[in-house]
Amino acid sequence: PMPTIAPYGTWKSPISAEMTARDSVGLGSIQLDGERVYWVESRPDEGGRSVIVRREANGETRDVNPPPYSARTRVHEYGGLCFWAARGAVFFSNYSDGRVYRIADGEPAAPITPPGVDLRYADGMIDARRNRIVCVREDHRGEGEPVNAVIALDLDAGGEGDVLVSGSDFYAYPAVSPDGTALAWLSWNHPNMPWDETELWTAGFRADGSLGAPVKVAGARGESVFQPEWSPDGVLYFVSDRTGWWNLYRLRGGGAEALAPMRAEFGSPAWTLGARTYAFESAERIACEYVENGAWRLALMDTRTTRLTPVDAPYSEMSRGDIRAAAGRVVFGAASASLPNALVSLDPDGGEIAVLRQSSAAEVDAGYVSSPQSIEFETSGGATARALYYAPRNADYEAPEGETPPLIVISHGGPTGAASTAFDLSYQFWTSRGIAIADVNYGGSTGYGTAYRRRLNGNWGIVDVDDCVNAALHLARAGKADAERLIARGGSAGGFTTLAALAFRDAFAAGASYYGVSDLAALARDTHKFESRYLDSLIGPYPERRDLYDERSPIRHADGLSCPIILFQGLEDKVVPPSQSETMADALRRKGVPTAYIAFAGESHGFRKPENITRALEAELYFYARALGFAPADELAPVEIEGI
Repeated sequence: PMPTIAPYGTWKSPISAEMTARDSVGLGSIQLDGERVYWVESRPDEGGRSVIVRREANGETRDVNPPPYSARTRVHEYGGLCFWAARGAVFFSNYSDGRVYRIADGEPAAPITPPGVDLRYADGMIDARRNRIVCVREDHRGEGEPVNAVIALDLDAGGEGDVLVSGSDFYAYPAVSPDGTALAWLSWNHPNMPWDETELWTAGFRADGSLGAPVKVAGARGESVFQPEWSPDGVLYFVSDRTGWWNLYRLRGGGAEALAPMRAEFGSPAWTLGARTYAFESAERIACEYVENGAWRLALMDTRTTRLTPVDAPYSEMSRGDIRAAAGRVVFGAASASLPNALVSLDPDGGEIAVLRQSSAAEVDAGYVSSPQSIEFETSGGATARALYYAPRNADYEAPEGETPPLIVISHGGPTGAASTAFDLSYQFWTSRGIAIADVNYGGSTGYGTAYRRRLNGNWGIVDVDDCVNAALHLARAGKADAERLIARGGSAGGFTTLAALAFRDAFAAGASYYGVSDLAALARDTHKFESRYLDSLIGPYPERRDLYDERSPIRHADGLSCPIILFQGLEDKVVPPSQSETMADALRRKGVPTAYIAFAGESHGFRKPENITRALEAELYFYARALGFAPADELAPVEIEGI
C-alpha cells in the first residue's frame, strides 16, 4: 500500500512507550568461572531488581540470587562490579543493605559482612591463594566524606575486611597477580576524576597477606591510567592516555612498552567500577575493544608480535567495557544500530559468534527503524563537533512535500560520556512518529582522544551548549530539521546542558530535563564524594569561583527562559537531588513559562520501574505536542502544564 501523507509527529507507530520500558533488560558485569558464564540482568518487570544469571556449558541458565536480593553496589553511587564467582559459589553486594552475601547451590544467601553499618564493596577479584576477596570498600560510618580503601575480605570468616591500601581519596582495579605474589591497583585524589589523572601502583604480598612497600609504576601528572591487568604469565598491562589517546601498554624492563599505538581509545571513562576493554584469552592473545572515529571495534592482539587483527563482527557498540576471556573463548557485550545490546560469545580461532542473551525480545520491522548517520559540523571557534542524526522513519507514512521534521537534540550525560550507536527502542519511539533526533557528541565527549575530551575543561555550560545549538542549526540549514520546532533534551549533566541552552540561547522551542542540574553552586555543595570536586575542572574551584557558578546556572538566569519546559525527577536521587528540579519548576511557574514537573517516588538517578519509564515517555510526547502544536496518533494520559 502507498504510504499515508501525514505531518511529522502525527504518525501512528507500532513502538509503544510501554514496549520501550518493559522489553529491555539491562545486561552487564560479565564474569567467567571455568565453563560457566555469569552476568547481571536489571529486570524492569521485577521493579529493576538486579539478578545474577549463571549459564552452564550446555546452555542452561538459572538465577543465582532469588528475590528480594538485588545484586548492586553503591560505591561511588554509580556502582559497578558487584559480585565475585569462584568454585560454584557466588559472593555479591546486596543493594538494600550493602552487605556481601555468599550463595551456593541449594543454600540460602548468607551474609559475610556485618549488619547495621554503611560499608559498601565493589570491584576487585578473588585472591584464591588466600581464600579472600580483594576489593574496594567505601566506609560511610564517620563524619564528613566516606573513606575509600582496598581491603581483603575472608570468604569464610567474613567481617568488615582488612585494609591493604589506604590514604588516597579513591581506588579502583585491585588486581592480584596470577601467582598470588603481588597486587596492582589504581588510585587518585581530589580534585581529579579517573579520566583526568590516576596512578598505577604495585606491591608484593608478605607472608601474612599484608602488603609490602608500594611502588608507583605509571601515572604522571595529567595522565589517566585505566584497567591494570596481569597476563597469565605475570606481566602487568594497562591503558594510558599519555600520548593523547587511551592506548595499551605493558611493563617491560622497568619501563612501559606501547602496544599497537594508534589514534583510537582502548579505555573509557570509569563512571562505574570494574569496566574492562581488554581481556586475556591466553598469555599470547588479548581480546580488546577500542573506539575509532566514534565507532567501536573488536580485535585480537598477538602479545608476541603486538599485531592487532580486527574481528569481523556486526557490532558498532561494545558496551564500553564489558569483556572477559578464557582459553578458546571471548564473551563481551555488544550492539549495533539494528541489534539491541546482547551478551556475545566469540571463538577466537574459528571466528564463530553466538548470542548468549539479548536485552530485548521486541521484534520491530525494519520499516520502522531509523539508523544513525554520523555527522560532523563546525562549531564555536572553528572547531569540529560530532553527532548521530536519526531521520524520521515509518514505512506507513510520508510527510507532506516541503515539510521538515521536529528535531530532538539530545545532550548525553556525564558530561564525560558519549552518544551510543546501539539500537535503542526509546529513540525509535520518536523517529517512528516522525520526529528526528540529533544525539550530540559535544566537546568533552569520549571516543575522540584526550584533547577533545578536555575541550570542556573550564567551559561546561559553554562548549556543550554551543555544540548542541550548532548541531541543531546545521541540520536545519541542511533541510533535515524544522528550525521553528527544535527541542532540547537531556538527563543529569545533559539536563544541565539542556536547561543552559534554553536559558542562554534562543534556538529551541521546547525542552525536557531529566534529573538535570539547574544550580551549579548547590550541586557543588550537595553532591556525593566521587563527583564532589568534578566541577573544579569543568568550571573552576568552588567557592573561589562562585561567580562562574552563578554565571552559568540556569536557575540564576530564569529571565532567559521563555519556551515550554518539562522536568522529570526521581525523589531518591543522591547524585542530582530533587531540589534541583523543584527549584527550577518554581522559578518557571513564577515567570509564567509553560511548565510541567513530574516526580517519581522510589526512583533514583535514572528510572528503573517500567510504569515510570512509560509514563515519562508518554508525558514527554504529550508535552511536545501541546508545545509545538501537533496531534499525536496515540491516546495519551494528559499532563498538567501550568501556564499554557
